[in-house]
Amino acid sequence: MFISKNKIIIFVKMIKKNRNYHSHHSAIIEDGCKIGSDTKIWHFSHIMENCIIGNNCSLGQNVVISPKVIIGNNVKIQNNVSVFTGVICEDNVFLGPSCVFTNIKNPRSEINRKDSFVSTIISSGASIGANATIICGITIGRYSMIGAGAVVTKNVSPYALVLGNPAKQVGWVSEHGERLDFKNSLISTCEASGEKYILNNNNIKKI
Repeated sequence: MFISKNKIIIFVKMIKKNRNYHSHHSAIIEDGCKIGSDTKIWHFSHIMENCIIGNNCSLGQNVVISPKVIIGNNVKIQNNVSVFTGVICEDNVFLGPSCVFTNIKNPRSEINRKDSFVSTIISSGASIGANATIICGITIGRYSMIGAGAVVTKNVSPYALVLGNPAKQVGWVSEHGERLDFKNSLISTCEASGEKYILNNNNIKKI
């Protein structure tokens, strides 16, 4: 799901028609939430007011979804992840255990900056590894992969593999999450799927 105002309206109307989701009895779901069909919300999770969660999502133990957060379809959120207001996750995103988001660039305990939340977009198909930290105000590109423990401070290109602190791009991955090899050719084949990708001006395209 690529986020736009019209698509959000359509998405909410679709969810309102179907409330067939599962939540553990220990989970807290506040008023005004829209949760899609076949979504599962597990132990001790807290879904805060007016957030939108798509179809066929899985929210693990101790997950917090803050007010007005938008989660697409088929998103997998592992244990101990807090998705703060301002974060948008498109379809098929994977958030690894204990990964961290921020939504204020200059927080101070004594200053209320709730009107200054900065948006962060996790694009369709992207995967974020365990314990990675995503600094607010950036876009994580489609089908990119963020390594475990990485600290991401700037935009990540589609299909990019980034590692380290601060995170740096070290290669490219396919939609199946396999490394792509462009050392000897501008065309690379995914070993898992057989799909081919072309590298052009430091951008990846599936062909």
